Amino acid sequence: MFNSISSQASKLINLTKRRSIKESKTKLLTITSGKGGVGKSTFTANMAYLLSKRGYKVVVIDADIGLANMQVLFNMRPALTLFDYIEGHAKLDEVLLQTPYENITLVAGKSGFQYSNHSNSFVFSRIVEDILNLNKFDIVLIDTGAGLNEYVKEFLQISDHILAITTTDPSALTDVYALMKMLSKDKNQLKICFNHTKNYKIGQTITNSLESLAKNNRLNPEFMIEYIGNVSTSHNISTTGRLRKLFSNEFKNDTVTKELEIVINALLKTLY
Repeated sequence: MFNSISSQASKLINLTKRRSIKESKTKLLTITSGKGGVGKSTFTANMAYLLSKRGYKVVVIDADIGLANMQVLFNMRPALTLFDYIEGHAKLDEVLLQTPYENITLVAGKSGFQYSNHSNSFVFSRIVEDILNLNKFDIVLIDTGAGLNEYVKEFLQISDHILAITTTDPSALTDVYALMKMLSKDKNQLKICFNHTKNYKIGQTITNSLESLAKNNRLNPEFMIEYIGNVSTSHNISTTGRLRKLFSNEFKNDTVTKELEIVINALLKTLY
């Protein structure tokens, strides 16, 4: 798929990844956004927490190459990161870090990392296959970076289950449509959740408009987008983030936590 990899090689890599996913009990969900600043990482961390409270063993991979912040959300200062494993400086079990929350493991990223030597080589997503092959976790959540660069595409390529987090901001919606166009070439579906959105109906209306736009522009007719819920704006989210805490833990009965639970219910129906 990428310019530096032949079409045939890309297909072979993808088939290898898909076979690994099917053989493992571990489910894989890639969470992306297109546009930065929509709350994707906060969303992912809190989703991991709520899944863990249901008894699922969750691994969160901070795949925001060069701009990692998941360790902040989990209030951790990791000594080893994803890149230590990729470069052969650490074993897999050494970068699978226990978070302060039971049943949540983090593979940390590293802000400011110079990654140009790894461009377009599928070395980043290799760690995903290796974790799946452990067959000891229930769910792997990949938190990608913003945009649709080659590194984000790499993680999207290996996943059959992709969730886009967006807002009603026009630029965010433009990026989501760009994501739809790209994925429609070789994927079957995309799930969408709206963050900082007042009510469920707003997200549904916008999703219907995106579907109509896709149809008018003749995207792959077999490609489906599914709206699975919204999370409202709440000062509790920003407050807990600044304190390195998770809103779903600190405010268990808050509306936003209940809304995120609904989103998780929809995702689990797809994953299992």
